[in-house]
Amino acid sequence: MLTVLMVIDAIVSIALIAVVLGQEPKSGGLGGMDGSSDAVFSGKARGMDALLARITVVLAILFALITIVIARMTI
Repeated sequence: MLTVLMVIDAIVSIALIAVVLGQEPKSGGLGGMDGSSDAVFSGKARGMDALLARITVVLAILFALITIVIARMTI
């Protein structure tokens, strides 16, 4: 059972990385911190960005829960 959870955890983590890398950048990085860029507060994400954001949240929660279960099983 532990091995199955570890494999699922690895698959979820790879999927999470892929989804995060697939998202569009929301700001200019550290260059946007001077206040000249208003991209961070420009509104809600639509279309594919909104879908990827939701998938990111779901995968992150799933990854955290599986990791906690694995940790509790190994104690």
